[in-house]
Amino acid sequence: MATYKSIRYLVPDEVVEHTDSINALADVNTSTVAPEIGQTLKWSAANSRWQPADIEEESASATQKALFGFGKVAGGNGYRNITNLISSTGVVATDTTGVGTVRDGLGGASYGGDKAIFGFGRNNDDNNDMGQKNITNLVSNTGVVASDSTGVGKKKNEVCAAGYGGDKAFFGFGMHFDNYDELNQNQLNLVSNTGVVSTENTGVGTARQGAGAAGYGGDKAIIGFGYSGQRTNVTNLVSNTGIVSSDVTGVGTARNSLAAAGYGNDKAIFGFGWTGSALTNVTNLVSNTGVVSTDTTGVGTSRDTLAGVGYGGDKAIFGFGYTSGETNVTNLVSNTGVVASDTTGVGTARAGIAAAGFSSTA
Repeated sequence: MATYKSIRYLVPDEVVEHTDSINALADVNTSTVAPEIGQTLKWSAANSRWQPADIEEESASATQKALFGFGKVAGGNGYRNITNLISSTGVVATDTTGVGTVRDGLGGASYGGDKAIFGFGRNNDDNNDMGQKNITNLVSNTGVVASDSTGVGKKKNEVCAAGYGGDKAFFGFGMHFDNYDELNQNQLNLVSNTGVVSTENTGVGTARQGAGAAGYGGDKAIIGFGYSGQRTNVTNLVSNTGIVSSDVTGVGTARNSLAAAGYGNDKAIFGFGWTGSALTNVTNLVSNTGVVSTDTTGVGTSRDTLAGVGYGGDKAIFGFGYTSGETNVTNLVSNTGVVASDTTGVGTARAGIAAAGFSSTA
């Protein structure tokens, strides 16, 4: 009988870890794949045997959901605070009546391991600061959006947001108005694992608006692209403690108002955006060490001011945006970073939206 070390057993009610040497149980199913050292074994009620599996991946895949939220529709002050839930299989639900201040140009990110937060943005109800906001809305682990929280930090819009450190998040960069003068920002507002937003920290890297941000490498993040007098493709890595690195020489088409999302458990993807002369649908994959690849020929409708988010544990979705008018099409991204063609839209077509992941056992 073979011996396996440090095997984790996922039993119906609890997880038991064995760090000493143990003999393989007689009821371990090794007919298909023999377990390796440190391999996770999951109890199968179907055949009453232990089978090789992965606890974290299967658990996340079963529960990780996401949502699109807020945005602007065509005409006048057509701001919205509706949300569209995304199931763990990538199905987008119809509109849910909104909560909180309507706005666009905001950011969204996961925090606390299983919750989310929307923050910042703009609308037209305050001309003194061009309608910019610094309010936030927490999202529970069942996808319920809370009413407005009093803002912290500068009012700004076209911010990016992402998770870092495994359970925290940040809002970063974006545009701030001061006496009608447009000021690009490169500062962050860190979000604790309980959803508390900090004031701005000292900025690093090129100040810009309309950048994208996503998690990579399991606990780090990357900020990329954007506009600051001209479109750029520089990136800034964010450590697992929320420290932003200086600029990394850009790769791929310089553009702004793009989206970004994590996929494949530890990688990321930038996609779509505006080059200054045309809308685009090119994508740039990001490795689990934060290296950005050159352009991948685009798939789906070229557009800007859309959102991207991970779902289902290892996949992602791009959705909504503007292309000669607001749209509600979505594009699924596989766990290998392949972007699918357009999916017919669900819910109110809008642009300038945010998206974030959340988790529920419901």
